[in-house]
Amino acid sequence: MMCECGEHEAVIHETVIVNGVHTERHLCESCARRAGLLGGSGTLTPAGAIAAAVASHASTTTTARASAPAGVCPSCGTTFAEFKQHGLLGCAGCYAAFSRQLGPLLERAHEGGTHHVGKAPTHAIDAEKRQHAEDRRRERAVRQEKLESLRRDLDRAVREEHYEKAASIRDELRRMQSGDANEPSAGGGRDA
Repeated sequence: MMCECGEHEAVIHETVIVNGVHTERHLCESCARRAGLLGGSGTLTPAGAIAAAVASHASTTTTARASAPAGVCPSCGTTFAEFKQHGLLGCAGCYAAFSRQLGPLLERAHEGGTHHVGKAPTHAIDAEKRQHAEDRRRERAVRQEKLESLRRDLDRAVREEHYEKAASIRDELRRMQSGDANEPSAGGGRDA
């Protein structure tokens, strides 16, 4: 593509959108340098210089939009109708300007979510749930085994007439069973 000067090949392609109007410029190296887009070494100027150029351009158009009507972003002039047509907001200020209309759209798009809560791969979540369920199953099995062992010890102590030991085992058995009241039933649960 040729530069706007018509003499050289364009090396810089600039697209500016102001109030929904696209303006494209195609510049050769010397024209880009004159426009302030290239530094002395032929590289793009620092981002700060480009941002300053954009800000100075925006400040000239912002005063005309200071009294923007409802449904128009006061920062960039994008209308909500333009957003609906193209699906693109013009600037960060559009989020504030159209917050009332965007809120329900974003909620619907994110299945009711209004705050970012992070992301995890589905297979990792499933594996974690399976591991948690397996851990709970093991804990219940160990607890059930301990309860059965205590019941056997209690029966043996009573048969052998070791009543003090039987009372101690009974108390420990009751403590463990009272902890079961908050746990899902693992079978058993008879009183001593």
